[in-house]
Amino acid sequence: MDETLINSLKEYLKPKDTLYFLGDLSFKKASALKFFEALNNLEIEIHFIIGNHDSDEVIKLTKEFCITVSYLKDIIINKIHITLCHYAMRVWNRSHFNSWQLFGHSHGKLSSIGKQCDIGIDANNYCPVSFEKLNEIMEKKQNNFNYISP
Repeated sequence: MDETLINSLKEYLKPKDTLYFLGDLSFKKASALKFFEALNNLEIEIHFIIGNHDSDEVIKLTKEFCITVSYLKDIIINKIHITLCHYAMRVWNRSHFNSWQLFGHSHGKLSSIGKQCDIGIDANNYCPVSFEKLNEIMEKKQNNFNYISP
C-alpha cells in the first residue's frame, strides 16, 4: 500500500503543487519518514491534517516536512471556501454559504451530505484528487442542507 501511494503521488504531482494530506499517514515514524523522503525531491508544498492513526512521533515528524500541521484547516481556492478535516462533519465553516468539506477516515463507506467529499486515497483508487476533479464532483452535488440562498 505504501509503495502504491508513493508511486501514485509521484505520478500525479508536479513541482510547485500543493498537497493536503488528510491524516492517517502511519502509526510508525519509520514509515512516515520513508513517505516524506520519497516525496522530498518533488518540490511540493505539503499541509498535513492529523488523523486518529497518526502517532505522536509521526505528528512530530510531519512538522519537519510540512508547511502546516493541524487538526482542522480552512482554505480558499478560486474563491471557494473549503474546510479540511480528517473526519466528516455535519456542519462546517460557511456551510450555510455552500462551502465544501473534505475528509478521509471513512474509507469510502460514509455517504457525504451536500458539498462534502471523501478524498481518502482508498476511496479514490489510491490517487490524489485534484482541485479540478473536486470542482467537477461538487458541481453535481446538492446544496448543503443549511444553505441560505442569496
